[in-house]
Amino acid sequence: MIDTHAHIYASEFDHDRDEVVSRALAQGIERILLPNIDLESIEPMLATEAAYPTVCRAMMGLHPCYVDGNVTQTLDTIHRWFAQHDFIAVGEIGIDLYWDKTFRAEQEMAFVTQLNWAKEMNLPVVIHTRDSIDETLTLLKQEQNGQLRGVFHCFGGSVDEAKAINDLGFHLGLGGVSTFKNGGMDQVIPHLDMNYVILETDCPYLAPVPHRGKRNEPAYTQLVAQRVADLRMTTIEAIDCITSVNAKSLFNL
Repeated sequence: MIDTHAHIYASEFDHDRDEVVSRALAQGIERILLPNIDLESIEPMLATEAAYPTVCRAMMGLHPCYVDGNVTQTLDTIHRWFAQHDFIAVGEIGIDLYWDKTFRAEQEMAFVTQLNWAKEMNLPVVIHTRDSIDETLTLLKQEQNGQLRGVFHCFGGSVDEAKAINDLGFHLGLGGVSTFKNGGMDQVIPHLDMNYVILETDCPYLAPVPHRGKRNEPAYTQLVAQRVADLRMTTIEAIDCITSVNAKSLFNL
């Protein structure tokens, strides 16, 4: 199994990161993929990747919640990192209009800029959307020239939104929200095209049931897989197999 989106470099894991990775391995989680968020997260992310080189792989990008008035300089710094290190994806990038719309124009510029990096470097993108699915899809359609591929991480949308994402050649990242009783995903997951589904935790956030509200960790990928298996009336082994194949293909692992 592969946790395709985990922030185990975050300070929440500083006191027990070794144990967290060990628990993941014990649960059959073979890879943990690390999305970057801002300039401050680069150093701890790369240190985590170096500490667990057979398990962790890093991405590079600017998260929309960290876009501000200095976005041009920040993007220049982040872009330079691609010449210094081998990253598996551009991410996490996107548009977030949930907390603050102040830098909406800058967020859109940063998103399109990073989509173009992905095209130039032939890398997948990991997309964060919150209260912005229509805006994100509109920009993605404009930029999709057949080269772009990637995942809408933490997918919690409708069947129609899933189809629109798949029609652009993009995957859906299913995480803890899939297990929430009031999340609505029980009505969506049975109808998804499993050739476009991958698993994630987004830890330390959005822990699945029965750990909701507590710190999330990669070992809980298995709980997401079990929930997807139950909703699709299949086995966890079948979900493990197809989502791992999808993740390995998407991220060229």
